[in-house]
Amino acid sequence: MLDRIGDQWSLLTLAALEEGKKRFNELLREIGDISKQMLSKTLKHLEQDGFIRRTVYPEVPPRVEYELTEMGRSFLVPMKALIGWADRNHAAIKSARHRYETV
Repeated sequence: MLDRIGDQWSLLTLAALEEGKKRFNELLREIGDISKQMLSKTLKHLEQDGFIRRTVYPEVPPRVEYELTEMGRSFLVPMKALIGWADRNHAAIKSARHRYETV
């Protein structure tokens, strides 16, 4: 489970949906470096695991929106704590990796 929600793209996608419903292209622009294929795969995994809800509106062309579910919203608190920890320890982790590579 952690490998599904702990990857870079899942965390960025969940964070992007914190403000509310978004369409695919909005997410693509907000996240940035993610490819269309990777965003599509990430959204499918997050929907499959119950973190987001996908709503398709019967329009031409079809309009699709993504939003966090209750479970997805509840994950934001520990996710932010994890991101904060990573930010605070980034320099130490980078230093440890450098020491490891030079041994």
